[in-house]
Amino acid sequence: MDSYDVGLKIRTKVLGEAHVQKSLADVDDFNHDLQQIVTGFAWGQIWSRPGLSLRDRSLINLAMLTALNRAPEIKLHVKGALTNGVSVDEIKAVLLHATAYCGIPAGLDAFKAAHEVLVKEGKVPAAKS
Repeated sequence: MDSYDVGLKIRTKVLGEAHVQKSLADVDDFNHDLQQIVTGFAWGQIWSRPGLSLRDRSLINLAMLTALNRAPEIKLHVKGALTNGVSVDEIKAVLLHATAYCGIPAGLDAFKAAHEVLVKEGKVPAAKS
């Protein structure tokens, strides 16, 4: 199996078939190469490497995405973290840890993005107005 096929399998397992199929359905001549790189390299060569579990990779991703202040990707990877067995308390702990090193604004954005997904997935109650 080549790295693209391995990556497609892992990407689907972590992010869900609906998300991956939508990403692939949106492929055109302009972004085709990017999707090949994302799936083959990031998912096929990096996520498949020995040494870290998918669960650990999810925790690391949440911290790095907080540092980069990438709310849409945080949302995606919170859902993936849940799929990989990460608990709500562990998500909160990694986001708090990242907040200490990345700054309050990044932490606020990460918590907001994560909370939105956790509410949608029924893992935490919606905020009281």
